[in-house]
Amino acid sequence: MGLQPLEFSDCYLDSPWFRERVRAHEAELEKTNKFIKELLKDGKNLIAATKNLSAAQRKFAHSLRDFKFEFIGDAETDDERYIDASLHEFSNFLKNLEEQREILALSVTETLIKPLERFRKEQLGAVKEEKKKFDKETEKNYSLLEKHLNLSAKKKELQLQEADNQVEQNRKHFYELSLEYVCKLQEIQERKKFECVEPVLSFFQGLFTFYHQGYELAKDFNHYKMALQINIQNTRNRFEGTRSEVEELMNKIRRNPQEHKRANHFTMEGYLYVQEKRPAPFGSSWVKHYCMYRKETKKFSMIPFEHRSGGKVGDAELFVLTYCTKRNTDTIDRRFCFDLEASDRPGVPVTMQAFSEEDRKLWMEALDGKEALFINLNRANAKREGSAQLDKIGFTIIKKCISAVETRGINDQGLYRVVGVSSKVQRLLSLLMDSKTCNEVDLENSVDWEVKTITSAMKQYLRSLPEPLMTYELHGEFIIPAKSGSPESRVNAVHFLVHKLPEKNKEMLEILVKHLANVSKHAKRNLMTVANLGVVFGPTLMRPQEETVAAIMDLKFQNIVVEILIENHEKIFKTLPDATFPEPISMSVSPPNAPPRQSRRQGQRIKRPLAVYNLCLELEDADSHSSPREETPTGSMDSLSSQSPTPAFSSSPPGLLDGNPLIMDSGDLAGWTAHLPAQSRPSMVSWMNTPSANPAATNAALPTFFFPNPATGTERAVESVAHRKARAVYPCEAEHSSELSFQIGAIFEDVQFSREPGWLEGTLNGKRGLIPQNYVQFL
Repeated sequence: MGLQPLEFSDCYLDSPWFRERVRAHEAELEKTNKFIKELLKDGKNLIAATKNLSAAQRKFAHSLRDFKFEFIGDAETDDERYIDASLHEFSNFLKNLEEQREILALSVTETLIKPLERFRKEQLGAVKEEKKKFDKETEKNYSLLEKHLNLSAKKKELQLQEADNQVEQNRKHFYELSLEYVCKLQEIQERKKFECVEPVLSFFQGLFTFYHQGYELAKDFNHYKMALQINIQNTRNRFEGTRSEVEELMNKIRRNPQEHKRANHFTMEGYLYVQEKRPAPFGSSWVKHYCMYRKETKKFSMIPFEHRSGGKVGDAELFVLTYCTKRNTDTIDRRFCFDLEASDRPGVPVTMQAFSEEDRKLWMEALDGKEALFINLNRANAKREGSAQLDKIGFTIIKKCISAVETRGINDQGLYRVVGVSSKVQRLLSLLMDSKTCNEVDLENSVDWEVKTITSAMKQYLRSLPEPLMTYELHGEFIIPAKSGSPESRVNAVHFLVHKLPEKNKEMLEILVKHLANVSKHAKRNLMTVANLGVVFGPTLMRPQEETVAAIMDLKFQNIVVEILIENHEKIFKTLPDATFPEPISMSVSPPNAPPRQSRRQGQRIKRPLAVYNLCLELEDADSHSSPREETPTGSMDSLSSQSPTPAFSSSPPGLLDGNPLIMDSGDLAGWTAHLPAQSRPSMVSWMNTPSANPAATNAALPTFFFPNPATGTERAVESVAHRKARAVYPCEAEHSSELSFQIGAIFEDVQFSREPGWLEGTLNGKRGLIPQNYVQFL
């Protein structure tokens, strides 16, 4: 479990648990600050002490390996997991380089030192300054409040009113500062993931160029660099979307805190001052408590808590409420007071003081006290009505917009990301949503409506539905598979849930997703990759019923769900799912009595995300065997979130030759092996490919494998045999996205021996992949 989100609504309650969560965030940032400081020190040592280069590299590698990013929420995306794992990967590369014992001349000031120093000073330093202001304002606010509450009720009305105004202004200032501090804390927690890793990535790329043998190592590193660059870009894109949503929620709560009060099992909660009576000579004292009340059970609990004493929490007290009565100023020399009586202490009332008259009214209403006034605190939960509906007009609007976009603007750069002018968008929507004018609007041929206006109107219409297209009810169920499981189990889960949607929702979703898949096919021109479309349409198609920071942190998983829909739309909408919900099971379990499967793991090195290698294949001609290109991608061509596999490999079986699994293009093999001694060459070098939705792309990227020839000591290619059919004699669950899952009796078409020992290649239900050879029988 990572750091808990800091809810803006909690700033107004300022509860002990809120303060604990704030301190946890502060401690994490301090740890990050120390880590960056240590990393900077290590980097400078690499520049200054070339004679101690080996020791400095080892220390730097240890610093990277031992640090781990914390995350907000209960799960990470695949991109974030790869970013988290990147520090370990960097550490492994340093260890490999240290073996070379080459003297390097490094220039890391611009690529590593300055960016990290800038991040530490400008970002972490800014948070420290905000913390000082927050602590100072906390002390000031509660000191002034306590002084204010001690004012005698017998003072002149004008003096009391001036004092009330001063306290209210100070409280507003404190809440404003608290909101900004909480927002800054969470922003820096998300920002640090890419702000810290990018300079390190640049440093590593520059490091290889100074090694005598760095060119060969850099080719292996290049694939990982591309993957990480895409992971960082995807994470940055999601961060931008999340930040705008968080700021919007913060502004809503700032405008009306009561309407955005979080729903929980307490009818009322907040701070009250409780009168504690002492022996006659000493009078009484007032102690601040955090109080909670549940109307259903009439249980009232209170915990003493003092912000100025280090936030120490006292012992909780619980009692069953009998009645509540308002105290007038003629019976007590304090304002905003009321009495409570517990069932176990009849006749002994407990006097409490609220922060204001409005606060007292809220407590009186919740406690069913005398003179209580009804105030509706649940207006935020009222269902928002919208004029947009999933009716005949709604389907007409979406189909009109999609037809116009595909006719006029399918290749426009930034399609769906570039927004239209708000007034034009509203005017177009009003025309489309009016049954009298809807059919008269010509979007395909009219120059009056720009493509960006049409796309913005379409998104606005979908957001205006009374509930999102993928429904509030299924929102949590859609999020769960996006947080865990293999790529195939995620697809199966989303497939199952889509068919639980109401028929109209499913029909509309199918129309929209089919269109988005078409948009992504033109990504080379419009730059709208599957990942980019996920960022745009995640919040449009899915949203939680309650707006909280925790829900906004799940936006990245909403994006992943949309990516899965786009990439697998034909399977999801054209076929029926299994009758039972697909659980995210482990993909390495063989069925009972099934023969052991040939392991495809070689050595202990972490394999690269396969989607990156597909990206490399798409960037090159099918017949090209040149080195991978050096351009840094700005976004993923395919969704790394849904296609990147989770490493889950079984142990290598006896007889499989050990080797260092450097995964690269077959065209690089000859040059790479020529520099290595015979005993150091890997026993097998392979390029695995992820199955594509396009059969032509899949066939174009079939893997090429080489095996050592005992007679000559050189590699030989395994030739394919004639295509045949085969039948499954055991069920099998795929461990890898390039493998097939199947049940007993499944018939495979176009079966041939793979160039990887123990495996076949075949086609099942239009999908081509690898099959364990001892799981099937040739027909």
